[in-house]
Amino acid sequence: MENWAFVSDFDGTISKKDFYWLVIESYYPEGQELYKKWKAGEYQDIDFLQQVFQSIDQNEEQIIEDILSLPIDEHVPSFIEAVQENGGDFYILSAGTDYYIHHILNHYGIHDVLVFSNKGYYENQNVHLSIDENHKHYSRRYGIDKSKVISELKEKYDLVYFAGDSEPDSHPAKVADLTFAKDALQDILKENGVSFIGVESFKDVERTLREKGTIR
Repeated sequence: MENWAFVSDFDGTISKKDFYWLVIESYYPEGQELYKKWKAGEYQDIDFLQQVFQSIDQNEEQIIEDILSLPIDEHVPSFIEAVQENGGDFYILSAGTDYYIHHILNHYGIHDVLVFSNKGYYENQNVHLSIDENHKHYSRRYGIDKSKVISELKEKYDLVYFAGDSEPDSHPAKVADLTFAKDALQDILKENGVSFIGVESFKDVERTLREKGTIR
């Protein structure tokens, strides 16, 4: 059997909602205008996220409660288990922050998953990002360069699958052996001539991998 890995984006791919939208809708209405400016190119992705995450102003217990209210694709836990049972390693690759990702993984009892993301921590009623500009995966725009992570994993594995849903995922999609695309990522990859398999959920992903014989 091939040495393989499955790498997934988190916000909008594993979760059904981006954490930054939860914050904007719950605590930071001004973020609606900030979002428009970000999409217009006035803010780098990481600067937009830092401003939103530092505008929560709640105790950590409340923030964790909010994090755990994020809906996820119900099939994700069993899909990860299927990957691992069939000799694959599962990774999460996110341009958000590992702070909320780890809380959700623990909540759902998901183990042995390595997270590549921007380091985050709670302090003074907000979530802060710790960005290391000297890190080998550093990106000025996203905090983490997803393409570099996928390229590094391809040196370790014979086959690297990737799943994503939005613009930051268009870059690693060009490097992965096969990309599963949701939502806006489908149109972006079409425009860029990057091949992909369109999916709506991890049930679709698992069905394809079973047809390929990667998962039995």
